[in-house]
Amino acid sequence: MESEQTADLIRTQLRRIRTAAGLNQEELGRRANYSASTISAVETGTRPLDKAYVKRMDEVLDTGGLFESLLRMAERDGQPSWFRPWLEAERNATQLRYFNPTLVPGLLQTENYARAVLRFDDTKPEAEVERQVTARLERQEILVREQPPQVIAVIDEAALRRTDAIMAEQLAHLLRMADLPHVHIHVIPADTGLHVGLSGPLALARLADGSWVGHIDNQLGGSVVNGDEGVATLLTRWEGVRGLAFPRNLSGALVKEVESQHGPQ
Repeated sequence: MESEQTADLIRTQLRRIRTAAGLNQEELGRRANYSASTISAVETGTRPLDKAYVKRMDEVLDTGGLFESLLRMAERDGQPSWFRPWLEAERNATQLRYFNPTLVPGLLQTENYARAVLRFDDTKPEAEVERQVTARLERQEILVREQPPQVIAVIDEAALRRTDAIMAEQLAHLLRMADLPHVHIHVIPADTGLHVGLSGPLALARLADGSWVGHIDNQLGGSVVNGDEGVATLLTRWEGVRGLAFPRNLSGALVKEVESQHGPQ
């Protein structure tokens, strides 16, 4: 089932369950603190679904979380086919490794930073950008679940020194994430010079059975790496970039220093 089909299913069920509860759009709006026009726009598809809306509908209509579950399905199904195997590995991983020489890894991005990154493709419709932002933030829930994976992220200092207006917020978020005991953030200092990581970002997921799955990005998308030889190469390159990075405490101090240079948020 494609993403839009799942979204249509959610809208159909919203109408069905509202009607079964004996509520018109105005009555439901009053109970959920939404206008009748908003209820109508969501049900007809002229307003996109979002997590806050469906969560409130689950509460008011007492669905047991049905709409939130369907929205997660829509977001997952809406991902490109080449990315879905990596999402599955990421969700089930006991350990995750990320390296990016130019950007903050997606799992650690703020909403505004993610939106800016997803807008790099200026041909992408705004509704599609917002859907992808929501999906990216949804992925981050693994960081705060009851049994989260260990996450180690290596970031090049240059990625932290962008002068965009959103960077102060992003740096503050990185520091909050680094306070989590299972999240380790390491920074490769700018004076390192040329290194193997400059050939591109990589990600690795260690599954419960001890096997590893890799993922690499490129200008056209990305690809999952699960063959022994490819995974071994990525693990070697990971060790290379990890070995160049500052330890956890010095990396945190560097992020704080860069954050201070951005001034008050």
